[in-house]
Amino acid sequence: MASAQRIETLRQPVPIDRHAADNLRFIRDTMERAGSFTAVPGWGGVAIGVTALATGFLSWPRPAAQQFVFWICEAILALGIAFFAVRLKSKRLALPLQSRPARRALLSFIPPLVAGAVLTAVLYQLQVLSVLPGCWLMLYGAAVVTGGSFSVRIVPVMGLCFMFAGMICLIAPQHWGDAFLMLGFGGLHLAFGVVIARRYGG
Repeated sequence: MASAQRIETLRQPVPIDRHAADNLRFIRDTMERAGSFTAVPGWGGVAIGVTALATGFLSWPRPAAQQFVFWICEAILALGIAFFAVRLKSKRLALPLQSRPARRALLSFIPPLVAGAVLTAVLYQLQVLSVLPGCWLMLYGAAVVTGGSFSVRIVPVMGLCFMFAGMICLIAPQHWGDAFLMLGFGGLHLAFGVVIARRYGG
């Protein structure tokens, strides 16, 4: 009797829409990954977060001009870490940096950073340093959002968090700038870096 019930269960047709939905979901995910730059380095972000926190602690008790120098050095260091980490992950995952998604992500990422560099030079010349932390966070967040539009979904979300932190920083007391930089470039890079590393292959 039990065997007859099993045979009857096996004979029952599986709704075609279930197979179609599964197939469409697989095709959509495959195309999304193929058109995305997935070599965003999670562990590289963690390393940048650690160096940013260290920079924040070292520059905390110093005058604004000295803090500026510390954070400029951190920016140069972070660019080096990011470049090395992206190359390492792209080689490990066999994702060429000359691919169309990689070029799109890079070309979308660079303009906000260039705007930030020009704005930094102008504000430094005018000795208006108090607004720099908020501007750095917002423009870096904009770079991550635009570049992340060609990557996995969590990347533009991270960029929006940076932009939000920058907006709050601009209306907060001026002496909180170093703390916001630690929160953004340190805390957000650490948190999102761990998630990206675990979900997207390092």
